[in-house]
Parts: sequence; structure tokens; C-alpha cells
Amino acid sequence: MQRRTALALGAALALPAITRPARAQEVTLRLHHFLPAVSNVHRFFLQPWAQKVQQESGGRLRIQIFPAMQLGGAPPQLFDQARDGVADIVWTLPGTTPGRFPRIEVFELPFVSHKRAIVNCLAIQEFADSELKEEFREVHPLCVWGHGEGLIHARREVKVMEDLRGLKLRFPSRLNGEALRALGAAPVGMPVPQIPEAMSQGVIDGAVVPWEVVPSIRLQEMAKFHTEIPGSPTLYIATFILGMNKAKYEGLPDELRKVLDANSGAAAARMAAVPWDERGPVVEAEVRKRGNQITVISEAEKARWVETTKPVVDTWVAQAKEKGLDGEALLAKARALVAKHGAGVA
Repeated sequence: MQRRTALALGAALALPAITRPARAQEVTLRLHHFLPAVSNVHRFFLQPWAQKVQQESGGRLRIQIFPAMQLGGAPPQLFDQARDGVADIVWTLPGTTPGRFPRIEVFELPFVSHKRAIVNCLAIQEFADSELKEEFREVHPLCVWGHGEGLIHARREVKVMEDLRGLKLRFPSRLNGEALRALGAAPVGMPVPQIPEAMSQGVIDGAVVPWEVVPSIRLQEMAKFHTEIPGSPTLYIATFILGMNKAKYEGLPDELRKVLDANSGAAAARMAAVPWDERGPVVEAEVRKRGNQITVISEAEKARWVETTKPVVDTWVAQAKEKGLDGEALLAKARALVAKHGAGVA
């Protein structure tokens, strides 16, 4: 009797271990970037994107965002942080490491890209799918895109090319700087977070950035004059990548990797356009309301700028050839994709 009771008790104790379902694996990924948490990209792209991934994974895939370089290092090191696993995912500009990613530079040439971010985001992502796999082979690209029109924000008004002469302007990427130099400015390269201190110390007289980033660095308080280029193509844009550590991506359970894949590529590129196309006009209205002066150069003046910056394009094509790349073909493809995605977009 005692033996039967013991056996029954043993079976009862063993039963939960047999019937209890295995707990589904949960994963937390660390996303690192360079802008403060108040920035529009953080609030209106990265956070909604991370929340969407978490929701569609049933809460099993969480993305913890570390803004303002909280995990250490400097903005030019972000790509390598993803490669080396310092961070699981990074948002960064390929242009912070000049010459390292030559193919994507084609969209940063003067007067190639569109005024609207949605056009550039979709064009660059499609370009990346066919042309940038080798360029970004050290990480797993989740999304590759570019912002909308970049503007000139300065302490003095810029209406014509001559107004740029000697103006010390911050630029984000190599070719943006070359375009400014061709127009007569004195370009100074630096990441966005350094702009306020550089302005306060007189290192620069202004900066080229899109509207959406202005309030996060309070640029409207330091630069009272803002110059837009009418229509498309626009003077310049910068390009971006949301890149993931390859081993971390490949190590995800299949069902979680599928959720991430569904929120990558063109799907993510559409979300990435929001801070520029939706928040940009809001910022512009706020800047106008505070009394700052916004100038739109004339179409005739724009034509002068296009002609003056053509040597920057020609030089890039020649340099691409020296690197074994068909710069003319890449440029033609970039322009064709901008035209394709820009059809019917004002």
C-alpha cells in the first residue's frame, strides 16, 4: 500500500514537468544612436518602430533604445559598434566615415535627391536592395534611407550664391561639404550633437540640416536665417542605415526573425520618412512664428547653384571609376529611382 502511494505521488510530481509548455524565448535588443531622446527621429520613427516590432512579436522581441551615445563612443564609431556587437542595432550616417561607403554617396551628390523624404527613403532602400549588399556586408541592414530637403541655417541671410562666401557652415557628409565649398562657403564637418557648442564658440556661422532636427539642438535660437531651395532635386540630403549585428540577427528564433524582416526594408523606410515629411513642416511653422526669417531662393538662382556644383558630381564619377565602380551607372540608377518614386509627389 505504501509502495503504491509512493508511486502515485511520484507520478503526480512528475506530471507538471511533462505537461508544462516550454516558455517562449524572449529577446531584448539594444539600439544605439547619436541624437537626444527629444529628437523627432527618436520620437516619431525609432520608438514607434520598436513598439511595432514588440507588439507583432507578442512582446517576445523588445528593442531598448539608447539615445545620445549612451553606450559610449562617438557617432563615427556606430557602424563598427553594430559590426562588433557593442550594440545590437545602430542608427547612423554612412557619411560619418568618408570614403568607406562610396556607392551610397551617390544620393548625397548635389541636386540628385528629392525634396520629400518619402521619395528618398523608398528610392534609397530599393537602391540598397540591389547595389549595397557588398557595401554593408559587415552588418545586417534593416533599413537604408535618406531625409528630405536639407536647408542652410545661418547667422546671416543667404539669398544668392555670393552670400555664402566665407560662411562657415557645418555639413554632415563629405559630398555635402564639397557642394558647399563649390558654392563659396567654408564647410566644417561635424556630427549634429556638436553644433550648439560650435555655434556658441564661433567655430561655425551656421549649419546645413533638415527642419526636423532644428529644435532638438535649439538651432533656431542661434541661427535666425533659414534658406530653402525650391522644388526637386534639392541641394543635398544625408543618408542613413539602421544596421544590426549579423550574429545577433542570425541567432534569433525563426519566428522572431520573421517579425523583424516584416518590419525591415521598404516597410521601415516608409516609417522613417515620417519625422521629415510630417514633423518638418511643424518645425518650420514654429520657427516662422518665433520671427526667424525664411528665404526661398529663386529658380534662376537655383539654376546657378546647379551649374556651379556640377564639378562635384563629375569628380565623384571619376573617383568612383578609380575605385572600380561605374559611377555613371550608379548615378543614372539613383536619378531613375528618385524619378520613379517621386512621380506625382509634390
